[in-house]
Amino acid sequence: MLRGNYTIGVDFGTLSARAVVADSRDGRILASAESAYAHGVLSENLPCGTALPPQWALQVPQDYLDSLTEAVRGAMAQSGLAPEDIAAIGWDVTAATVLPTDGAGVPLCDLPGLADRPHAYLKLWKHHAAQSCAGRIEALARQMNEPFLPRYGGRVSSEWTYPKLLQILEEDPELAQRADVFLEAGDWLLWQLTGKLHRNSCAAGFKQFWAEDGSCPSDAFLRALHPDFPDLCRRALRGEILPPWESAGTLTEQWAGRMGLSPDTVVAVGIVDAHAAVLGAGVNRPGQAVIITGTSSCQLLVDGADVSVSGICGYAKDSILPDLYAYESGQPCVGDMFDWFVRRCVGADDMAEAAECGISIHQLLTRKAAALTPGCSGLVALDWWNGQRSPFVDDDLSGVILGLTLRTRPEELYRALLESCAYGVRLIFDTYRKAGLETEEYTVCGGIAQKNELMMQIYADVLGRPIRVCASDQACALGAGILAAAAAGCHGSLPQVTAAMAAPAVRTYTPDARHTAVYDQLYAIYQAQAHHFALHSDALHQLMALRRGKEVQ
Repeated sequence: MLRGNYTIGVDFGTLSARAVVADSRDGRILASAESAYAHGVLSENLPCGTALPPQWALQVPQDYLDSLTEAVRGAMAQSGLAPEDIAAIGWDVTAATVLPTDGAGVPLCDLPGLADRPHAYLKLWKHHAAQSCAGRIEALARQMNEPFLPRYGGRVSSEWTYPKLLQILEEDPELAQRADVFLEAGDWLLWQLTGKLHRNSCAAGFKQFWAEDGSCPSDAFLRALHPDFPDLCRRALRGEILPPWESAGTLTEQWAGRMGLSPDTVVAVGIVDAHAAVLGAGVNRPGQAVIITGTSSCQLLVDGADVSVSGICGYAKDSILPDLYAYESGQPCVGDMFDWFVRRCVGADDMAEAAECGISIHQLLTRKAAALTPGCSGLVALDWWNGQRSPFVDDDLSGVILGLTLRTRPEELYRALLESCAYGVRLIFDTYRKAGLETEEYTVCGGIAQKNELMMQIYADVLGRPIRVCASDQACALGAGILAAAAAGCHGSLPQVTAAMAAPAVRTYTPDARHTAVYDQLYAIYQAQAHHFALHSDALHQLMALRRGKEVQ
């Protein structure tokens, strides 16, 4: 066994961290281990009991360090490798997942007297309580013709960094002033493990309005939002910005010992979670798209063209692959929506039947839904259970189901939710196409892609194009390992390393022309209703206002 030919990739998801040990010569995964965050997602209360308002989503930063340690040690124990066999480590992390720290990198929530301050904690990507701040930033940027706005499809999401910072500044200004730095969780991990403060260009470009050409928010713009905002952003968003495939240095002695690795282990800069899957799936040329499915979904398209696309999550050069632009869009609720349905809407009879058959309720509903034909239930759903990311970028939108009757069955609803996700994907790629960006190849990654054949067939039928399913159910972690190999200089350039290590397609789903014809009609209904509720009706916004206890105007 050759020494130094292996890398570790760590995928920091919403609920857990998973580490894989991969061979940099062929991408073979030797071992993997997962560690759940001890506190999960804080959406109702802080650990001390302080209640949280609606749409909050926080986490405990220490959970990331603990899960990193446990996952890496677990994977190394399984692999049988020695510490010196690991050339490098890299990771991907959800974004914008932002935390405030002091000058030594200590999260503010860990400082004395701040454990009961919600804004002292890590704000998860799906923290949507900054929606009003996002709306103001977007409106003012449009009014002042700020050059950064077209890069983000003319919209600003509450999930991004600047709305979250503005919310902190306005709701807890004293705490905002105590923060020395505001960091993406991935960049904070880099600081902890190497002792160096850097920012990855992927998160900076997609979540922080950063661009190499300097078309970032102006001081005049920031000051118009809040007098103290320019100073806060300059002070708190500092750090050299590096591409994900570069080396940030090596592990500190402390962290090498904690994870059981060599202090000579190279550390890659890091990347946003879904973006790592682009590499794990083997994308390396224009016109290729990756759809990552999990609790949420992200679509990434790689192209050589510099094009502004209305309503997308942004695009950035050198954020995934050298000299290419990556375009991001997303759906904030996929797996979470199916989980909601089985927890809240399935009766005792179906639960008992699943138990009797020895299968999960998801498997039972999928089996029953597969026996249905497109359109037979007369249902169309809008997949907005956790807001709408692309192309309307509005976290105050919510889910809709059309066509319910007294005869509607659970499996029909379940299939309608599956179909709604596919319609949402088609709406996104139609938006790209209208902007001049064609998609030649679709690859789907994630656990759902391998577990749910029905959903993948629905995707193929709705899109009317073949759907490739990535062979690895750890495409994000593998992508992080690929970046680690490139950072260590294992086998040449990033495209060369990707070609050697990426996972192939395990299966291709071909569209059924008969089903596609029906889905074209259903998609037209979805498209019309999506535009109605997002652009021409205030009903969903009024309902959200009532939920927050506000009067409807």
